[in-house]
Amino acid sequence: MSESCCPRLQVGESAPAFGGQAVVGSQFVNLSYADGVLTVGDEKISGKYVVLFFYPLDFTFVCPTEIIAFSDRIAEFEKIGAKVVGASVDSHFTHLAWKNTPRNKGGLGEIKFPLLSDLDKSAACNYRVLLEGGIAARGLFIIDDKGALQSYTVNNLGVGRNVDEVLRLIQGYQFVAEHGEVCPANWQPGAKTMKPDPSGSQAYFKDVK
Repeated sequence: MSESCCPRLQVGESAPAFGGQAVVGSQFVNLSYADGVLTVGDEKISGKYVVLFFYPLDFTFVCPTEIIAFSDRIAEFEKIGAKVVGASVDSHFTHLAWKNTPRNKGGLGEIKFPLLSDLDKSAACNYRVLLEGGIAARGLFIIDDKGALQSYTVNNLGVGRNVDEVLRLIQGYQFVAEHGEVCPANWQPGAKTMKPDPSGSQAYFKDVK
């Protein structure tokens, strides 16, 4: 990845701003994110988690399966107060053409979240996913409701991501923020958590075999 990109990307710190032309439905709109506020056209959205995921290119192979998978689960993201934005280095015109291509022809069809055009590659650069060939790796970033980066993962090009894990992570970070307890390995919503101190954690560990 390019060494000229943003020199620091750290969980717990403010997520980098991003923006550009996006496709929403069949329309082109301005989309931007900065300081915990996602602006889509005339709508300003604050107090929400944001999932920003990069994919390599339109009209490819793994990419439509990921985008469709997120779109099909968008109601679950909305239920937990999260917005999803997909991004690639393609133009907004190419995004629209791909959306207008039927799914059984490798297209997207109807997608229920914005697709951002990162044509100048600034977002991919600032989020440290810009590859030497000029496309983005499969980076996924979870930004909390206050604008802090809570999680990021970067896959190489050949393997798609798991929507269930993204939902689980958001719910985990929300639980920690609300309750002050921490989530152990393989935690699922409703499962036991622990107090993050030597004595309080024993309530959890006493049942570990």
